[in-house]
Amino acid sequence: MIVTTMQAVSGAGYPGVPSLDIVGNVIPYIADEEPKIEAEVRKFLGSVNSSSIKSAEFAVSAHANRVPVEHGHTVCISLGLKRRAPADEVSSAIAEWRGAEDARNLPSAPERPVVVTDQPDRPQPRRQVDAGGGMTVIVGRVRPDPVFDVKLVAMGHNVIRGAAGASVLNAELMVRCGLLGGS
Repeated sequence: MIVTTMQAVSGAGYPGVPSLDIVGNVIPYIADEEPKIEAEVRKFLGSVNSSSIKSAEFAVSAHANRVPVEHGHTVCISLGLKRRAPADEVSSAIAEWRGAEDARNLPSAPERPVVVTDQPDRPQPRRQVDAGGGMTVIVGRVRPDPVFDVKLVAMGHNVIRGAAGASVLNAELMVRCGLLGGS
């Protein structure tokens, strides 16, 4: 898998990137971000047993760039699959995914955690970052990859889905699963 991120300035935290460094610019380095992406992707797509997470066993190569976008990290992904599949099958699989049953219908959960668009110029942070109250990830440009199997572009709200909202959703899920007190 090759992952290239275009990360919004809000991802740098407060006070962020100085305006004269980012306006009209792309910064092709975010400290410690590339190794973090490479490890986290494998962890997210790994497996869980009773006491630990076993990372998936495939290589991930990441590039991380800071771009002059307020909110919304965009990622371009090229990936090889265990079983070669046409792009339309991959797109359908992504579109049909609804997430874990336990995480559905929670107060902060979006109706659709992932939405696939067939518009050739999407996703775009300016137009779609607030989809699902900022909790929906938009996937587009799912197509064959001449080096790997398929490539796509995904975009999500880095503050709402990526940080604050994800923390709230995780807490709601823990309450639902009886791991935290509350009602």
